[in-house]
Formats: sequence, structure tokens, C-alpha cells
Amino acid sequence: METIHQIIYEDSSPLSGIENKSIDLVVTSPPYPMVSMWDDVFGELDANIKVQMEKGNYDAAFELMHQKLDKTWKSIFRVLKEGGILCLNIGDSTRTLDDIFKLYNSHSRILNYCISIGFSSLPSILWKKSTNSPNKFMGSGMYPVGSHVTLEHEHILIFRKGQRREFRTKEEKINRHESAFFWEERNAWFSDTWRGMQGKLQDIYSSERERSAAFPFELAYRLINMFSVKNDLVLDPFLGTGTTTKAALCSQRNSIGFELSKGLSELIDKEISGSKEFCNNHIRNRFTSHANFTAERINSGKEVKHKLRNHNYSCVSLQESKILINNISEIRQSSGKFSVSYEKLID
Repeated sequence: METIHQIIYEDSSPLSGIENKSIDLVVTSPPYPMVSMWDDVFGELDANIKVQMEKGNYDAAFELMHQKLDKTWKSIFRVLKEGGILCLNIGDSTRTLDDIFKLYNSHSRILNYCISIGFSSLPSILWKKSTNSPNKFMGSGMYPVGSHVTLEHEHILIFRKGQRREFRTKEEKINRHESAFFWEERNAWFSDTWRGMQGKLQDIYSSERERSAAFPFELAYRLINMFSVKNDLVLDPFLGTGTTTKAALCSQRNSIGFELSKGLSELIDKEISGSKEFCNNHIRNRFTSHANFTAERINSGKEVKHKLRNHNYSCVSLQESKILINNISEIRQSSGKFSVSYEKLID
């Protein structure tokens, strides 16, 4: 049992080297247009963006930023298999420029473009982020009209290429059964509102990028387990600090990540190479949470009438009974790739 994880340090727009219809799932979060920390990144990709910002043509700059992202969405459509899924985390932005406060609606801009190139839009998720800010309201405080609603959520847009994926062979069906999730996880994960899971804004000492926004591990882990099966190939064209790679290897999926900033390579290598203990603890906590759930269910007088065949736990649904989750035994790095080996989880 082994998975392979490759990191490519170049512009992801063309997804160079990725074959047509070779990817099962994409999980990503791009730089957010019109968020100030990403202005320089977009300006480096297209000098005209910087020109338009300096001229005060902010709507034009916003559109140019999205046109840069459009190239990646189009390439994703090319490399996804029929039935493949794109999960795209994006936040809208609010910004005051030339004393005018307004919303820059990125999620609807991306949604419309992806539909226009052939994606089918599936029900999306609102990720309601936890906040510790004591000043929740923006604008003129207690006075009407001048105050603004505070954005406390981001969007997880979900798209499918073509028809729903089918599992035809005996081996494919067995793998799908072993890749199942717990009954209580299904109820939480397939809700259209997710709460908490605070993302990280990290200080990175690099000449190429000073800061990088990273979505939470749990967000990527859920999406990978919801929309792929073990041994699938997961792509993140905006890898950042490597969260998607980490979630993929923890889920026994293969992965490819693109990152424009070579200056993040040391951090990414450290994050992935040292993830064995973190991932194994995450898997252990997943089983602990499941055991607590079933115990509470039994104590409340409800049935838990099935057994997991590969683990020493009970479960609610027969569809869970063949779940097989392995521990990571070793992570090896060689020539820009990581090889991950797995072993049977000892209950």
C-alpha cells in the first residue's frame, strides 16, 4: 500500500505535464482577488493589473485577476476525468478604495465562468468561519444606513465534469466500500453549512512571499473523503503550504500540487515530511469520535446494530461495515516526490 505525492513549482495556469482526463478530484483555494495581501501576486502575473489598480480602475483590475484564474479553471476541466469533481474554496472580499466601500463578489464570478466552460454546478457549502474579533460590525457603529454587514463565511463551490462517476468492476466496488465514511460524518459533512475549522494566516520568511493563507486541514480532509476513493489522484493547483497534499496522504490518496512560489518549498517539505504523527493522531481521533458517538447513541436507547469488519467498532449503517482505514508507516522524499507507505491500524 503506497501513495505518491508530487510538488511542481510553476504557474498552474496550463497545468503543464498533467494528462487529459487523469485527475479524479481537485481541492483548492486560489489567491482571493481584491484582497490586499494578494495584490502583488496578481500584479506579478499580469502587469496590467497593477496599472489598473494605480489608475483607480478597480473593477477592471478585479476582472483581470479573475481572467488569470480562469486559465486554471479551464485547465482543470481538461485534466479532470469524466465524473471528476472540483471543490473550490473562495471568499468574497470587501475593500475601501478611494473612500468607496464595496463588495467584490468572487464566488459568483467563478461560478458563472465554470458553468460556461461545461462544469455542472452541484450544491455548495457555506463555511462559517469562527472569529475572535470583538468588533463584529463595520461602518458607522449604531447608526443606520452607514453600517455594513460583516462577512463571516466563505464559499466552497462544488462542480462535476460530465455524468456522475460509476464504479463498475468488482475491485472498484470493494475499494469504494472500504473508502466509506461513518454515518455521523455523513450527516455533518453533507450539510450545506460548516462551522469553525479556523484557517491559518501564516508568517513565512521568504523573499518571494511574506504571508500565505492556508485553509484548515479538516476542510481538505472532508472534501477528499467525500468526493474521492482510496488511491485516487487529487490535484491542488494553488498548493500554498501543502494542506491538500497532507490531507490526501492521510486519506490514502495520491496527489499533485502546483505552487508558484519556490520560496515555500522548504516549508512544504517540512510540513509533509513531518506529517506522519499528525495524520495518525487524526485517524485515531476519528475512531475515538466514532466510538463516543455510538456509545451515546446506545445510551439514548437507539440501535447500533452493525459491526465494522476491519476494525473493532460498531456502526449504524451496513454501508459503513467495510470501512478500512490504515495508519501511515513511513513517508519518504526523493526527487520532488513523496512516497507514503501504510500499515493496518491496530484498534
